[in-house]
Amino acid sequence: MRADAFLAAAEALPFADLDTLTGGRGLVVVAPHPDDESLGCGGLIAQACARGLPVRLVVVSDGVGSHPNSPSYPPARLRALREAETLAAAAVLGLSAEHVHFLGLPDRHVPAAGQAAEDAAEAIAATARACGAGSLFVTWGHDPHCDHAASAALAAMAVRRLGSVRLFTYPVWGWTLPAETEVGPPPRGIRLDVGRQLLTKTTAIAAHRSQTTSLIDDDPQGFRLDETMLARFARPFEIFLEAET
Repeated sequence: MRADAFLAAAEALPFADLDTLTGGRGLVVVAPHPDDESLGCGGLIAQACARGLPVRLVVVSDGVGSHPNSPSYPPARLRALREAETLAAAAVLGLSAEHVHFLGLPDRHVPAAGQAAEDAAEAIAATARACGAGSLFVTWGHDPHCDHAASAALAAMAVRRLGSVRLFTYPVWGWTLPAETEVGPPPRGIRLDVGRQLLTKTTAIAAHRSQTTSLIDDDPQGFRLDETMLARFARPFEIFLEAET
């Protein structure tokens, strides 16, 4: 199926509630980079936290690839900034710092195989076991970013270690795929109504100031989320696709 048709179908998936996604159990959100959790799952996290469900966030990469040439934010300082922004966003969503885990893998070089990948998958699985997770959420495997695809592979590896835990994916950069890209069979999954959490979600996204403002202004190649992408995630629903493991 072409990407344009697939994503249009995903936008028309039926609505279902939080219990359909989690079975009333805990959940783990796996974010390739600091900010993906707020973009793709901010409403989910806020809704689950408000319900008192156990929620954990695993951030896979260190995020330092966003501004690789900034004199004022060399890698160590940029990593610290992006972790602080993530903790601030998580707090907005209702998630305490103790439930946010940073794997610190190298941005743009997250492994999808080998010992480092096995170790990362086990860390994700251990987080899921600790909170009694019924579901994991990770970026869509067709997102056109190497770390997003690798994180999807890590989450699938983790789920295979867990047994009855379900795996859902959420598109982030998939929305930018060329229309003619083949992405496989039609989507299966649900949309979650996050209208009541939308202001909280947009506030959490804004907490990632290094990605949404000119906070770091000394890297001509630095990354910044544009208005089109921000608008894409300012809608009153989130899309979760059922994934094969």
